Amino acid sequence: MTEHNERVAVQLDEWPDDVESDEGVVVNWFVSEGATITESESLCEVQIEKVSLDVYAPASGTLTEIRCGEDDEFERGETLAWVTPTPSED
Repeated sequence: MTEHNERVAVQLDEWPDDVESDEGVVVNWFVSEGATITESESLCEVQIEKVSLDVYAPASGTLTEIRCGEDDEFERGETLAWVTPTPSED
C-alpha cells in the first residue's frame, strides 16, 4: 500500500509465485468511481496468465479514481486505482 497526497494506491499485493508474466489484465470492476468502500472489500478481478485473482481495498473510504479500466493491461506493481481514506476520528 502506497500513500500519495492522502490517497492510498490500490495494487495487487501478492503476485502468484508460479506466474512468470509481469503483466495482467483487469477483468471486471465490482465497484465504480465514487463508491464508498470498506477495507478488504473486493474491488476488482484481474487475470494473470491463467490465474484469476481479486484485488482488495487497502483502506476504507471512497474509490476516487480508477486508473486501469476493464480489459486494460497492467504491470506488476502498477496502481490500479486510488482510494481516499475515511478520516479517522480521534
